Formats: sequence, structure tokens, C-alpha cells
Amino acid sequence: MNIALMAHDGKKELMVQFCIAYCGILAEHAIIATSSTGKLVSEATGLPITLYMSGAQGGAQQIGARISYNEIDLVMFFSDPAHPENAAAVNEICRLCDMYNVPFASNVATAEVLIQGLRRGDFAWRDIVNPKNKKK
Repeated sequence: MNIALMAHDGKKELMVQFCIAYCGILAEHAIIATSSTGKLVSEATGLPITLYMSGAQGGAQQIGARISYNEIDLVMFFSDPAHPENAAAVNEICRLCDMYNVPFASNVATAEVLIQGLRRGDFAWRDIVNPKNKKK
């Protein structure tokens, strides 16, 4: 499965800690991320991560395009509600995930439920929707 990781500045450390905790599960999948989030996660976990632009420089749009082309199977976007100026990017990614039936987590509680479902194989239906994009 193709998993996208994004996090606002105030949530990057939480994303890193989450990915450390679930590194074994994430290692079985292809990971993409916005630049600074992906670098931090990769340095902390050793996971190979395809990096896109930073969120503010167009990374959110790049990931949004991949969602639109049905190339992303799960999105974890840890948003920081303390900074409402960042809400537009979260809303757009959430809207696209709703539109294309892509599981979406905007906080660590939801991300944990999704990662446990991923471990159990609950998202195997995404392989039918997205058969061409599997980690080799």
C-alpha cells in the first residue's frame, strides 16, 4: 500500500514518535511524505520515504494529485488546530480522501486505529481499487 505522511510543524515530533512505534508495520509499505516531515521520519526510523515538496511549497498539492489519481491508499496528516491558517490544506486533503474513499487520519488517535487495521489486513480492498501501486 502507498501511505502518505504529512504533519504541521507543531505535530512533526508526534508523527516521528508514531512512526517509530509502528516502524515494523510501515516498513511493509511504500511511504511518501512532504519534505520536512519525511526527512524527520526517515532519519528517526531508517524507513525509505519518497519526499515531495514541503507542504507550504506545494507538497500538499502533489499528494492531493496522487490521491486524485488513486495512487494513495492511506493518509496520515497530523494537523495542528492551534494554527487555523493551516486548515485549508487539511480540508483539501480530507475532501479528496472522502471523494476517493481513501482512509484519512488527522490525529494520532485515528492514525493508531488505521495502523492497527493495516496490520490486520483490513484495507485489502484497496488492492482491488489500486492494483498497480504495490511496494515490491
